Amino acid sequence: MKGLASRGGLYGLLVLAAVGALFPMVWLLIGSLQTSSELYRGKDLLPAKPQWSNYVTAWTDGDLGTYLPNSMIYTVSAVVGILVVSSLAGYALARIEFRGKAAVTFALLAVMIIPAPASFIAQYKLMVMLGLTNSRLGYVLILISAGIPISALIMRGFFANLPKDLEEAAAIDGSSALNTFARVILPLARPGLIAVAVIQGLAVWNEYLLALVLFDDDTLMPVQRGLMNFVSAETPVQNILLAATAISVLPVVVFYVFAQRQVVQGISSGAVK
Repeated sequence: MKGLASRGGLYGLLVLAAVGALFPMVWLLIGSLQTSSELYRGKDLLPAKPQWSNYVTAWTDGDLGTYLPNSMIYTVSAVVGILVVSSLAGYALARIEFRGKAAVTFALLAVMIIPAPASFIAQYKLMVMLGLTNSRLGYVLILISAGIPISALIMRGFFANLPKDLEEAAAIDGSSALNTFARVILPLARPGLIAVAVIQGLAVWNEYLLALVLFDDDTLMPVQRGLMNFVSAETPVQNILLAATAISVLPVVVFYVFAQRQVVQGISSGAVK
């Protein structure tokens, strides 16, 4: 009986935590369907008449048809690049013994401490030298470099937990190191790869400050630029802003719903030792 009560209390806490986590999203959806007067009044739990036109206004006035595809291109390109580099780097750190290995690991940890805006000037100068300012390629390359340290350490921890017998058996069968990595090790690292993809996908999707520094062409900006069209001290349109925000987070929410189990497994298996 005591065990049942403690389990019920645990479930109750989990339900409260879930409600607390979902409340901002529910409030976002309700507010996006209200009129401005209903939203500012703050007394109506549900809209008297759902204003689906708010989403049409958000899409057209926010030019989300331009900015949303930009964010998708940047996110997919950067995440693919991060996965390729971090998986190779993580495998090398977990399996290959070389001089300076500890220093490389420490350097990756040290880079993570530096705030991203502190490196904007150096990154901008580098893009100027390479002729990649105001270009999608330059922006994606910086996003990849920013995501590699934590991703490589996550993959390092994940690869370190895999038994070495798999690689030894593949070597006996005549498989090369690269072939073993691609055909044997990498498929087993799927949860870790998905965890990295979600973590870095969220980071890239929410990035905006670097885009302001690097881009002069407004048509290259990510989706956050469209949200800024509805932020004004003189004439705020919060209900339209909420609708635009709902549109902007939809791709991330859908991806996370399908990948949440692998995310938890990948993070727990790839914890940095």
